[in-house]
Amino acid sequence: MSISFEIDEKVTGIARRTTEFVRDVVLPAEESCGGNVHDGPEPLRRRLQEAARSAGVFAPHVSTEWGGLGLDLRGQAVVFEAAGYSLLGPLALNCAAPDEGNMHLLEVVATEEQKERYLRPLAAGEVRSCFAMTEPAPGAGSDPRALTTTASRVDGGWRIDGRKWFISGADGAAFAICMARTSGGPGDAGGATMFLVDADNPGMKIVRNIDTLDQGLFGGHSEVVFEGCEVGDDAVLGAVDEGFTYAQVRLGPARMTHCMRWLGVARRAQDIALERAAARSAFGKPLAELGMVQQLLADSEIDIETSRAVRWRACWELDQGRSAAQHTSIAKTYVSEAVNRVVDRAVQVCGALGISKDAPLSRLYREVRPFRIYDGPSETHRWAIAKRAVRAARDRRASL
Repeated sequence: MSISFEIDEKVTGIARRTTEFVRDVVLPAEESCGGNVHDGPEPLRRRLQEAARSAGVFAPHVSTEWGGLGLDLRGQAVVFEAAGYSLLGPLALNCAAPDEGNMHLLEVVATEEQKERYLRPLAAGEVRSCFAMTEPAPGAGSDPRALTTTASRVDGGWRIDGRKWFISGADGAAFAICMARTSGGPGDAGGATMFLVDADNPGMKIVRNIDTLDQGLFGGHSEVVFEGCEVGDDAVLGAVDEGFTYAQVRLGPARMTHCMRWLGVARRAQDIALERAAARSAFGKPLAELGMVQQLLADSEIDIETSRAVRWRACWELDQGRSAAQHTSIAKTYVSEAVNRVVDRAVQVCGALGISKDAPLSRLYREVRPFRIYDGPSETHRWAIAKRAVRAARDRRASL
């Protein structure tokens, strides 16, 4: 097995343009709104995306057939990290969650008619979307098999009933990809189906926007009710009862793109800490010459570089067409915790400045904490990692 860490010249060029674009256009926009875009100012999104298109960095993850730059996951890793340096960078490049994951899912699973209706405008930035799976307890969360939302057959289609919550980007989305149970019951491993539901469907309603620790996701996080929500047979995404299988098509790469974007945040926090350590003096010398500060800075460099390595390994496996379940879980767990450590250390190095609004670190600190929960909490991933490791050990022993 040979894994190359060389970066294609095309990717290098896109990453360089992205870095310049984020520095010159996106960071000033983030500062002007304080990083708070839960209310979703649509003119801001459209202005940033038009600027990204002009800069030649728009939709790096989408295939050229649908108007994107067609990068594989390793290429995305480099560009998404550059975009993630600002909280609004992924939004500007149209590679923010949940739209980025939905585009990938639609490219792989949707019919040609569904791609024209949903993927094309989404990839072009004309609309936004959401992915409606998570439910209030005791429904689906870190255990998707607990899914309680149901879809029942009616004349000409399906009726969806259920309650979803923490649906990112739902406010202002043009459509939702809704996971509903079409057979079996909560706890069963199968029986879920994905449905494309237009936002103007009278059976789908946003009942509240949830006040959360983070503020940087466009459209925020909403509680959504599906009540007598009728859709046609053409709304089924993929095959009936295969929703959990398709979810894995989306979730593996989505875990990695989360890692890519948040590493940009970590790098920004580290840059702030490095600048502060070099400029600020205490006890007769620059902070950067104090041993304990040096340890904080060094540990953050280690975390960033290690995160890039485990992320690259998982992306390489996915690019080879492998499931990469073990390595995406390892990468997601490690990177989510490493990013938190890096930002926390940056706050510590900067002291009072770090927790003030005079620097963006307190903003970044709020944003990265939920990453240890999104796309599976660390505890769930560790449980899965251990199970796979034990299974592999047993298989090796049995083969002797």
